[in-house]
Amino acid sequence: MNASGPRTSASSLSAARRARELAGSVGGPAVDVLVVGLGATGAGAALDAAARGLDVVAVDAHDLAFGTSRFSSKLIHGGLRYLASGRLDVAHESAVERGVLMERTAPHLVHAQPFVLPLTPLVSRGQAALARAGFRAGDTLRLAARTARTTLPPPRRVSAVETRHLAPALRRDGLRGGLLSWDGRLTDDARLVTALARTAAARGARILTRVRALELTSTGARVRDELTGEEGEIRARAVINASGVWAGGLVDGVRIRPSRGTHLVLRPESLGPLTAGLHIPIPGESTRFVLVLPQDDGRVYVGLTDEPVDGDVPDVAEAPETDIGFLLDVLCSVLHVPVHRGDVVGAFAGLRPLLDTAAGPADAAPRTADLSRRHAVLTSSEGVVTVVGGKLTTYRRMAEDAVDAAVRLRGLGAGPSPTASLPLVGAAPPHVLAALPAPRRLVRLYGTEAPAVHALGTRDPGLAEPVLPGYPVTRAELLWALRHEGALDEADVLDRRTRIGLVPADRETAREAVRALTDGELPDGGRAAGQRPWTPTSYSE
Repeated sequence: MNASGPRTSASSLSAARRARELAGSVGGPAVDVLVVGLGATGAGAALDAAARGLDVVAVDAHDLAFGTSRFSSKLIHGGLRYLASGRLDVAHESAVERGVLMERTAPHLVHAQPFVLPLTPLVSRGQAALARAGFRAGDTLRLAARTARTTLPPPRRVSAVETRHLAPALRRDGLRGGLLSWDGRLTDDARLVTALARTAAARGARILTRVRALELTSTGARVRDELTGEEGEIRARAVINASGVWAGGLVDGVRIRPSRGTHLVLRPESLGPLTAGLHIPIPGESTRFVLVLPQDDGRVYVGLTDEPVDGDVPDVAEAPETDIGFLLDVLCSVLHVPVHRGDVVGAFAGLRPLLDTAAGPADAAPRTADLSRRHAVLTSSEGVVTVVGGKLTTYRRMAEDAVDAAVRLRGLGAGPSPTASLPLVGAAPPHVLAALPAPRRLVRLYGTEAPAVHALGTRDPGLAEPVLPGYPVTRAELLWALRHEGALDEADVLDRRTRIGLVPADRETAREAVRALTDGELPDGGRAAGQRPWTPTSYSE
């Protein structure tokens, strides 16, 4: 692995770069591949195509990781749930892709996360035996995927004392111990997408946010710059639709059944110190759990639901009170001191883009929890390649399959995908990351770029100050997002480059700090640019 990865200057995304590359893309010569959608799969497809030497433009109507990819559980799953349901191919693919991320492409962003399943009176001995067998099977998956034991330790039974040491908030009465297991966890899912987009940019891909695809054809797309309202055409030899739950709105014949996954956000004091996450069995379910997920910023996420969503797909899903109540009920079933609705300081919901293959009326279709997470690559009658389904863990394989299909369909000159061994921006072996002269929190977010982020605060002490009292994000990180990570406004910084915005009260408090930086870093302070024409001189460096 190249410890340094792509140079920061080559991978930097900014308002100025967007303006230049948008001007060269709209009405310009045809590119090899146009990717629509810049979630994990779309950004992954842009990287895959660019890494094969193809000329790539990738667009999104909003921002990097605007949709589903920022609302996950932040877990890189090994496929245990799919193994339990007999989907061995999906389980093995998940385990392989988890190993790729943890050991090769993004070891700075993906780490081993311990979980304990508390053996309370609500978990029968038969259920405990079944869960223990499942965790052992998951370890067999790890072995089959050739992921090192040092990367993911083996599962084991722990005593009641050790279980409560890992999670002191657990109820003491009747606790028989716990089952300790390990899985992969992202420091931040939106940061993975940002790293993918920047790595693609370092290899020549043009990453264009705030550019909406209005119409797709086999030879390109009619697009609109959402900052100016200007419309034009981007011509391409191949088009990949990676717009997730919105894919069916751009291509006929694609049926998506969105599934809502809701998470709660708690302050750390609500559950006390958590050395491990929690698996809490859902009553009446054999393979589903509510997850308690401690975060590096001190917050705790509790999720998740799997509920079908009918009707129009919103830009941003809302977490309904029914989901919040369900998660609290399951959580409180194992706690010594219950968590109340007032303790929930934030909630978020993401929509999984599940492929609907069921015939017949919607009310006769299977539950979304039962639909396959296997992805599909479809080619429309007009020749647009659409990739749907899947999950965050397997984004790389989804992207590879989509680009393979586009290359075959259009006869593009490109070899096989190299992305299984291609480190993302910031990636390096663990011993290199451990030796970096920067705070560990920054290393887990920025990898080899952490010293550069840290240096901003060293040169200007004002930038070293936290944006919020008691919250670790500094003003230097906000500035880095504007200069190098393609953030164009307050929402980009608060909701995706950092996760401050997951707590509305924190978001409001932090707005002034972000506004002070955007006023100096972005044209018009990051607000819409009016009728600014498409020209490289519209924005200044």
